[in-house]
Amino acid sequence: MSERKIPTVMKFGGTSVQDAKAFARVAEIVTGEKENSPVVITSAMSKVTDALLSAFETAKKGDSDSAITSLEPHFERHARVSDALTNEAQQKSFQTELDFARRELTDLLTRASRRSLPLSMLKDAIVSYGEQLSSRLLTEVCRAKNLNARQMDSRRLIVTDDEYGAAMPIWNETENLVQLELQPLIDAGEIPVLGGFIAASRGGETTVLGRGGSDYSAALVGAALRAREIQIWTDVTGVLTCDPRICPEARTIGTLSYEEASELAYFGAKVLHPKTIQPAVDFSIPVRVCNSHESDKLGTMILPSSESTKKKVKSIAHKTGITILRVSSARMLGSYGFMSALFQVFERYRTVIDVISTSEVSVALTLDDTASIEPIVGELKRLGDVEIEHNNAVICVVGEGLRATSGLASNIFSTISDINISLISHGASSVNMTFVVKEEKVGEVIKRLHNEFF
Repeated sequence: MSERKIPTVMKFGGTSVQDAKAFARVAEIVTGEKENSPVVITSAMSKVTDALLSAFETAKKGDSDSAITSLEPHFERHARVSDALTNEAQQKSFQTELDFARRELTDLLTRASRRSLPLSMLKDAIVSYGEQLSSRLLTEVCRAKNLNARQMDSRRLIVTDDEYGAAMPIWNETENLVQLELQPLIDAGEIPVLGGFIAASRGGETTVLGRGGSDYSAALVGAALRAREIQIWTDVTGVLTCDPRICPEARTIGTLSYEEASELAYFGAKVLHPKTIQPAVDFSIPVRVCNSHESDKLGTMILPSSESTKKKVKSIAHKTGITILRVSSARMLGSYGFMSALFQVFERYRTVIDVISTSEVSVALTLDDTASIEPIVGELKRLGDVEIEHNNAVICVVGEGLRATSGLASNIFSTISDINISLISHGASSVNMTFVVKEEKVGEVIKRLHNEFF
């Protein structure tokens, strides 16, 4: 009985596979990891998912011909990569695959225009072709570079419920399938290549894992295989101290704890979606965020707990487009059950609350998703007076030990003492202090805080 090999799971985002040069770079990076039994997970080529979604929208309006035509340039992009990086036999076989995808998409888009199947189901099936094609193509490119790669269909590995658009994985079934299908390949020295983001329901229908889904796929596969580490390859070098578009001098953070990373991701740091690293957290698997354009740099390592540095502030994240709702009611005074009634309204409309702050007679909370704001406000008016305030931004200062460090809050607020702050949340998490300002002030606030703490 040979020893079980412990793999490294490597996930490549859309910008890491945007053209021939990028594909070649990925094959190079995978070659460098060959000794560590890599398992490769890839997103769709950049812009392809958006193109598929907009083709679906066009077809839904009844125009399936334009929908199909709009995808041609993207089929071309795949063919160009294949022509540039693989041999003639591989090009032929990939071309067959492309033609097949074109026919299937034509069929699915026609169905969408006729509405002959539930639209949510068709949408997931259509959007899954980005990952199906990129994983097929990446397998061929790796083979051309003498890597023993094999494409595996994620829809036969990751099992989810039927919640189209953002399906939830069924963990024990997924874990069994991944171990059963992938571990023997890894032990035999093969490199499995799979599309991220896509999965299938128990009934075998294609589903997708929602936003940040490819990272989620990587964490699920990594957790099932008890991987050595999960690497998330993107176009930034790790997690930065703040948004480099606001502060060009932002720098890479060496290590973060899971908790810090989750808070940052939740509040807009474009790196990891918190839900996506949960499976890694459950099995204490380190997650490394690396830059596929600068593969020699270390990036950020996310660990169960980070080495506490003297600098208590690790990073400053922000999220714009935030709406504040304030509900005030004298009925709240000394009564119980009020908060429960309030939360039930948001639960009914499946709307997430970001930040919440309460007083004796009022509650203020922020929403990022305002799709159902009208019916929500309608129901809240039964509980009390409702005020709505648009165009706000949440700023989130993250670091281990924020709550325990005296004087830190006054340090933060004295730096921006002339800027109006409409809501503060502190103490709920030991690693995060969150406050809300007007959207137009966000750049200035972040610059000042970054100068103060870094």
